[in-house]
Amino acid sequence: MSKNIVFIPWIKDESRATRSLPYKYSISSWRQWCKKNDCELVIMDEPICPVSEMKITWQRYYVFDILENSGIDYDQVLMVDADTIIHPDTPNFFKMTDGKFTAVHNEGCYDWICRSIENYHKHLFSDMEIPFGVNEYINTGFLIFNKSHKQFINKFLEFYNNNADKINQIQETFKVGTCQSVIQYLLKIENVDLNLLPYEYNMCDLPRKEILDEQLTMTKVGWIYHYNAIPNNHDASLTMYWMKKTYEHLYGKLND
Repeated sequence: MSKNIVFIPWIKDESRATRSLPYKYSISSWRQWCKKNDCELVIMDEPICPVSEMKITWQRYYVFDILENSGIDYDQVLMVDADTIIHPDTPNFFKMTDGKFTAVHNEGCYDWICRSIENYHKHLFSDMEIPFGVNEYINTGFLIFNKSHKQFINKFLEFYNNNADKINQIQETFKVGTCQSVIQYLLKIENVDLNLLPYEYNMCDLPRKEILDEQLTMTKVGWIYHYNAIPNNHDASLTMYWMKKTYEHLYGKLND
């Protein structure tokens, strides 16, 4: 019997061990939410190819192949970043998709967002007008899709493979996102019906909102906490601090 899947890439890189270590709190929180909501948690813990050839942010879109080659039947799939923690009382967002490609608007640094949109447009999509507004720009750390979107995801990966050098050059030159801006354009080009959930379901850029504090204010106003864009986060020490503190506040001590 098929289930809804929560799919999390968690590739442990020994050369950057401190970055991935806090993600154990994410995995544990999602595992408990999945059990409560009769979903299945699937961890992508090995790369498909060397990261030097293809970043994990792109490799993760082979999710359909990974599930099918593993013999996992599925209904809807949430692909979510490992630097997130979910509140145990989070409503079942799989019931909010209406079968559409579902995401959350990226409420973050609009300078970075605009630079991403503009540079990918100038260097990759200059043959068209920008087909979406800043208010439609989504964060790819929380995406829900289903089998009806497999053709789109395959086209998206094909587009990357045909333009990998240019995409990587844009990303490295202008310090903009990897897959995030590209998928915005392809969603419009392929006329994919997009469903947006509110900020509470992917609370990015928490420090900028002034709700990542010792009182853990974000846990009082939303459901899924995304620990990105934390200033002065050397060796991911602040990611560890806040993810551990949030997890223990919501779930108690984690037994490693």
